[in-house]
Amino acid sequence: MSARTILIVDDHPVVRQGYRRLIEADGRYRVVAEAGTARDAYAAYRAAAPDLVLMDLSLPGAGGIEATRHLCSYDPHARILVFTMHQGAAFAMKAIEAGACGYVTKSSDPDELIAALDAAVAGRRTISADVQAEIADEQLFGRSARLAELTPRQIEVLRLVAAGLTSVEIGDVLGVSMKTVQNTHYQIKSQLDARTDAQLVWIAIEAGLLAAPSAG
Repeated sequence: MSARTILIVDDHPVVRQGYRRLIEADGRYRVVAEAGTARDAYAAYRAAAPDLVLMDLSLPGAGGIEATRHLCSYDPHARILVFTMHQGAAFAMKAIEAGACGYVTKSSDPDELIAALDAAVAGRRTISADVQAEIADEQLFGRSARLAELTPRQIEVLRLVAAGLTSVEIGDVLGVSMKTVQNTHYQIKSQLDARTDAQLVWIAIEAGLLAAPSAG
């Protein structure tokens, strides 16, 4: 199986070099392009068409969240894993809303980064353990009572939506029609007063339905 290709976006060349060595040492990933600004990232993405983008948030000019939004607008199938020093839950929420499939901090163990790359390749969302703890501490959504009122089927759909599966994929997993999944998805949003799927991700994290990536 050929190595998955990666674009690293970080404004520090030495940092990019370090992460390139770490990622390529795994053997399953190959860094095919690097960029130090959002503008360079757009050009590199169009030229290299990588499988994954490892995106820092602190970039000169347009930041990583805006760069993520732009790339996802250009390519709705883009897989962007934010890799940043920012541990704040608000930063993570904005990144996911912009289209990122995951959020890992630079203080995380190297194995956690590789596990997050694996999750991104598999189409799953992933949040590093330290950010999950931050989210839990802040109690972003006070929906515990309403969450407890969800049916087991609704809980399972919530978990799978938060993990990044499509309605078709959820239907296959649960053995129900896509229309049933879509109806259940709508009911969950209504009951939890969530406007977006990004908010459902945070609710699932707070409820312990979306696990941090595990190494190995």
